Amino acid sequence: MTNRPLRILIIDENAIRAAILEDGLRDAGTGEDRKHSVVVHHIRDTQKLLPRIAAVDPDVILIDLENPSRDTLEQMFQVSRLARRPIAMFVDKSDTATVHAAIDAGVSAYIVDGLRKDRIKSILDVTISRFHAFNRLQTELYEAKSALEERKVIDQAKAILMTQRNVSEEDAYVLLRRTAMNQNRKIADLARALVSAAALLDPGAEK
Repeated sequence: MTNRPLRILIIDENAIRAAILEDGLRDAGTGEDRKHSVVVHHIRDTQKLLPRIAAVDPDVILIDLENPSRDTLEQMFQVSRLARRPIAMFVDKSDTATVHAAIDAGVSAYIVDGLRKDRIKSILDVTISRFHAFNRLQTELYEAKSALEERKVIDQAKAILMTQRNVSEEDAYVLLRRTAMNQNRKIADLARALVSAAALLDPGAEK
């Protein structure tokens, strides 16, 4: 694991509030032993945010919005959806609908009226932890969906072989597996190709 400093991007138009975040980060450090250094970047306006965020390539993003308008919030939620980084968002006040929107947008920590220097370290830790936990859940969900889709297409391919070759389900799977090994392909990829080819010749074959 690399020991490079943690790059943290602060997005805040208010220099004083941004300084509170930066001081909290520098005083607390990061990691359990608090020995890892941080490099703090600051964006003071919200014009063309995404390319500027990409140029910094931060590990964590802290957004301080004071009392944001709905348009500003939606812009920041869009940043959260596209940046795919741990994001903590500080606001002075909020409502239930906005909190739910923040969660849906992938904001890792949404803090209302909580900008205090002594809280920055714990908020940063929670933000990173929640982001990684959410990513793990997303990965597990994707893998489960992929496995289900692969089983479905393999079953379709077996059904096609059973009809065309007049073989049992077990023999159809053996044929699929042997052919995939001979062609150095995944069984699911071969199954998709077979189902697609069958659909071209007989639109009802993949059903």
